[in-house]
Amino acid sequence: MATRFTPAQITKALTGLDGWSADGDAITRTFKFADHITAFGFVTRVAMAAEVMDHHPDLRIVYNTVDIRLNSHDAGGVTDRDAKLAARINELA
Repeated sequence: MATRFTPAQITKALTGLDGWSADGDAITRTFKFADHITAFGFVTRVAMAAEVMDHHPDLRIVYNTVDIRLNSHDAGGVTDRDAKLAARINELA
């Protein structure tokens, strides 16, 4: 099981993750795209990357907006896995 980050570790991890912010026991980011199909394509790429990393983010699509919430359920909060997936998601955007 991954080790849950302390608030200080979350803050440190976020310094290298443009657009992400702490939200309780998770990190979150909102992405906006030109249209729904572009947003949906992004979510598909995120889902494939997450599967490879054995991680399962919370995803919400509303037309051209994608909200992503990451936390490691087994650890009860943010872990290194979440920071790594957030970095990968930023590469996909």
